[in-house]
Amino acid sequence: MEAERRTLIKATRFVWPSSRRHTAHAPVAVSSETGCARAYVVHFLPPDKQRNEEIMEISPIGTLHTPHTELASMPIQPKGAKEVEGRALLLPEYAEGLKDLEGFSHVYLIYHFHKATRTELTVVPFMDTRPRGVFSTRSPLRPAHIGISIVRVTRVEGNTLHFTGADMLDGTPLIDIKPYIQNFDQVEKSTSGWMTADEKTVSDKRSDDRFV
Repeated sequence: MEAERRTLIKATRFVWPSSRRHTAHAPVAVSSETGCARAYVVHFLPPDKQRNEEIMEISPIGTLHTPHTELASMPIQPKGAKEVEGRALLLPEYAEGLKDLEGFSHVYLIYHFHKATRTELTVVPFMDTRPRGVFSTRSPLRPAHIGISIVRVTRVEGNTLHFTGADMLDGTPLIDIKPYIQNFDQVEKSTSGWMTADEKTVSDKRSDDRFV
């Protein structure tokens, strides 16, 4: 099975090229049987490595399914998608890993912005009108194109995690799931830098085509 799976892979390789605006992509192949992305691998090449040296390989554990089919007019954060339902459909071999997750109210979904076509180190975020360093934003145009959302767990059925707060594109490759643990993750007296918008403004904001 592993050999067959490797044969199917069309790799997406993220390198550290001389041109910061270039990132190579390959299509996501979704299994007709499970609806999960199988033929999809992300390669990360560390800055101190050459192309012919060993690289880190990340395969998705499943696929996120949501009502959002277009990049524009989407909620920009889960705050704007509180009642929007989604589901994380895991590959069958990872179903056991969902055990005990229903005891948690929220989880982190870590995923790949598979429709991001470029990298920008300075962007104008949705909640601002000034250019900002990409690492001070949630823009998908970051070098590794990794996204994260905190969503509310509604139920677990077999190899499927159902949730609300779906702010990601339908068909997004899922990399990992981690539980939100208040005693680990809650930060008191935090600051948010340039981001001064209130919760309602964030909830009402919808994406445009600036990152397409």
